[in-house]
Amino acid sequence: MVTLFEQDIKTNDRQSSKGNQLKWENDGIWYKADYAGYEGLAEYMISNLLQKSSLLPEEYAVYQTEQIRYKDVVYTGCASRNFLRDSWQIITLERLYKNVTNKSLTQAVWTIRDVRGRFQFLVSETERITGLKRFDIYLNKLFTIDAFFLNEDRHLHNIAVLMNDKGEFRYSPVFDNGAGLLSDITMDYPLSGDVYQLMDSVRAKTVSPGFDEQLEVSEEAAGHNLGFYFQKQDVLRLLQEADAYPEAYRNRVRDILFWQMKKYRYLFGEKEE
Repeated sequence: MVTLFEQDIKTNDRQSSKGNQLKWENDGIWYKADYAGYEGLAEYMISNLLQKSSLLPEEYAVYQTEQIRYKDVVYTGCASRNFLRDSWQIITLERLYKNVTNKSLTQAVWTIRDVRGRFQFLVSETERITGLKRFDIYLNKLFTIDAFFLNEDRHLHNIAVLMNDKGEFRYSPVFDNGAGLLSDITMDYPLSGDVYQLMDSVRAKTVSPGFDEQLEVSEEAAGHNLGFYFQKQDVLRLLQEADAYPEAYRNRVRDILFWQMKKYRYLFGEKEE
């Protein structure tokens, strides 16, 4: 358990569509408290399973579960190392576009009627502003993660790049997957609900409400850029080690992941040596 104080508290503009978690930074570690359910468990499971994927280590943040004491209240949550160095900072695509054009990127994207047009506009505008290449590949990786893990909160306030004080840009590691795996048991995905019906009800937020539709569009543009090679025993081991969370939460995460492994079996293959 870690004890945190008011001087550690952080606020940011990467708003969730459902509100803000308590967040802190202390001694190079970021902490987040669970807000609507088991976000910390979702962050932990998703990031640790990404360690058994084709992503490079620098392409994603790794989270561990954590119990956080703050103002005499103990929260479950998660912790990850601060991946920012020197003068680099996180800037969301929405904020970046607003700074450059004084317009809303979300509104601009969603005025386009077809999904392919929205995707192409988002790619071209991001590349134009940042100078980054192949943003379509980056989005394909995000959309693969979101479809598989059912991250419903990847709106444009929640996709970011890195920017330094010289105005240079880099790709951001993938982070903030806490809205995945039906983690919101307070409002939208109660434990009493049928897990498979709830999975069908989850909606994406980037360029389409359909996870598979935006994944398909990104695959048409950029191909397959993310593969998995974890197995069921990896899921079970990680869940067993997350014993700060009730068994009911862990069992539901298990059922979701096993179903998704069957649905998206084409994403699985042997690890390349």
